[in-house]
Amino acid sequence: MSHRLTVIIASLAMALVLVLAPGAQAEPSGKLIIFHAGSLSVPFAAIEKNFEAKYPKVDVLREAGGSTKMARLISEVGKPADIMASADYVVIDKNLIPKFASWNARFASNQMVLCYTDQSKFANEINGDNWADILLRKGVVWGHSDPNLDPCGYRSLMVLQLAEKFYKRAGLYDQLLANRPEKNVRPKSVELISLLQSGHMDYAWEYLSVAVQHNLKYVTLDNHLNLGDFDMNAFYATARVKVTGKEPGTFIERVGASITYGITQIDKAPNPEAAEAFLAYLFDPEGGLKILKEMGQPPFAPVQVTAKGMEKMPASLKALATVSE
Repeated sequence: MSHRLTVIIASLAMALVLVLAPGAQAEPSGKLIIFHAGSLSVPFAAIEKNFEAKYPKVDVLREAGGSTKMARLISEVGKPADIMASADYVVIDKNLIPKFASWNARFASNQMVLCYTDQSKFANEINGDNWADILLRKGVVWGHSDPNLDPCGYRSLMVLQLAEKFYKRAGLYDQLLANRPEKNVRPKSVELISLLQSGHMDYAWEYLSVAVQHNLKYVTLDNHLNLGDFDMNAFYATARVKVTGKEPGTFIERVGASITYGITQIDKAPNPEAAEAFLAYLFDPEGGLKILKEMGQPPFAPVQVTAKGMEKMPASLKALATVSE
């Protein structure tokens, strides 16, 4: 056997060893199932497009809805999913950890705003000081998402509670709700957008990112009210909303806090390789985090996890995260 042939055979043998070696990673492929908050629909659509261009063998399948509902589809209904992204990172802690997931990365922030259009009643009059009075007027149709299904829903109620305290107007919270019929409470916040745009609703509580992404007009609120300022957490915590628990007849108390999005990989993910690749792209400051920033959802760069969570994160993601309690 010639020396050249021996070298070729040796090279082929080494290549085969590398391919078959434990831990050798092939290019991700197959279906990747992502459950996420409705308010992430627009940026995740853009992230999906870029990710699939980078990994053409992966088919991203996204399902959007209220974060609590999405988490319960995994924990209670048993639907398969690779990744869960919530508009409130606490939803992951309460519904998925430790039985269905092992870590929770805080990756983006937001704030609450009151959205409207040119055809909304008193559109030329409303501002950051008189919005509560406008919502109290007879004939003004306004709404929010279901607090039992969607973090934007209970955050909307928190804003109203905080307004009563901040403006020192006793009874304001109950007065506002009395002028908002139950039919104006929808399963998820993004459903309210079509009602605004069609003229069937005058005002709706949404995240700033949703307003920006859908070109809606909006009223910005004082930092004491908008749940967007981490330094205001002590005041935000004075707002409390009861929502339905995991078991019928049980309740959970949600405590006001600055808006922080969380994301995790499900422990029994059907496609862990693709899930890790997607999360690595999402956590990249020049990838998914850049898209979030451009769409009105300021990212945490790097993303934040607890020390316990960092221990359980896939090795490929640890370099893109930092420890924060």
